[in-house]
Amino acid sequence: MERIDIIKECENASSIGIAGHIRPDGDAIGTTMALKLYLENVFPDKEIKAYFETPPTIFSFIKEIDEVESNFPEHEPFDVFIAVDTVPERLSGAKKYFDNAKKTINIDHHMSNANGSGMVNYVEADASSTAELAYILMDKKYVDRYIAEAVYTGMIHDTGVFRYSNTSPRTHKVAAELISYGIDFPTLIDKTFYEKTFVQNQLLGMALLKAQLYDDGRIIASYITKAELDEKGAFSKHLDGIVSQLRVTRGVEMSVFLYELTEGHYKVSFRSGGGINVAAVAEGFGGGGHERAAGCEIDGDYETAIEQILQAVKTKS
Repeated sequence: MERIDIIKECENASSIGIAGHIRPDGDAIGTTMALKLYLENVFPDKEIKAYFETPPTIFSFIKEIDEVESNFPEHEPFDVFIAVDTVPERLSGAKKYFDNAKKTINIDHHMSNANGSGMVNYVEADASSTAELAYILMDKKYVDRYIAEAVYTGMIHDTGVFRYSNTSPRTHKVAAELISYGIDFPTLIDKTFYEKTFVQNQLLGMALLKAQLYDDGRIIASYITKAELDEKGAFSKHLDGIVSQLRVTRGVEMSVFLYELTEGHYKVSFRSGGGINVAAVAEGFGGGGHERAAGCEIDGDYETAIEQILQAVKTKS
C-alpha cells in the first residue's frame, strides 16, 4: 500500500485523536504514544489526544503516558482521528471518536485489515509491527529520544525482541536508527518484555501444569479461569507471554492459550511455528491477526472450546 503523508493529512486539523485497540499491547501503546509525541513536535499548537484502556505499569516510562484518556469522555468531533494496530470495531470506548471524526486514518499491519478501515489508510501486512510503520511515516527531523523509546517498545513487543518471523532487514535497520537516539534499550527490553512479577510467574506455572498436548504432540493448549485470576488478584495483562512460552515446547507447532473474561467466555491466543496459519483459525471464530500470531474470543466450557479449535485447525490445515 502506498505510504501516506501524515503531516499533510493532519496539517489543516485543529484537533487530532489517536487510539489503540482494546486490551492494548506493547505495539498499540508504543505506536499511539509515538504518534502523539511526534505530532506534538510537528504541530505544537494543535490539540492532540491519545486514548486506550489503562496500560500496564511496565509502560509508565513512556513520555506523557499519564496524559492518556482511559475513561473515554465525551468530545466534540475530531478533525482527524487515527486508529492504530486495529480495526475501528476494536477501539473500545474510542470507537465513537473514530465514527464521528471528519477524517479517519488507519495505520495497521494485520492481514485481516489488509485494505484498511479509514478514509486514509496505510497497511503493510508483512511489517513487523504498526510501530515500525509509524516510524517510516515520520519526518526524522521531528523525532527525538522519547519518540524512539515508544517506537522501539512497540517493535520489540510485536517481534518477540526480534525473534519472530515478521522481523525483516528493514526492522533491524529501523531498530538501529532508534538506538542511535540514545535510548537505554537493554533496560527497556528487560523491564517491559522479560521481567515478570511473582504473581505472573505463579500464573505461568499454573498454565504450564495444566497444559495438554493434542494432535500427536503437534498442538499444546492451556487455560486460566476467571476464578484463578481473582484468587491471585490478577488481570489479563498479567498473562502476557504465556502463549509464547507454551509454543517453545519441543515438537510443538502451535500453542493455544485461553483465559476466562467472564464465566463461559474466553479470550484465545494462538501462536504458530509456521506450519499452521493461526490467523485463518482465528478468523473462523470472528478474530484475526497474523499467520503466526492471532487471537479471538469463544464461548463455552474449556473442553468444548478446545475441541472446536482443534476441528478448526484440521479444516484450515
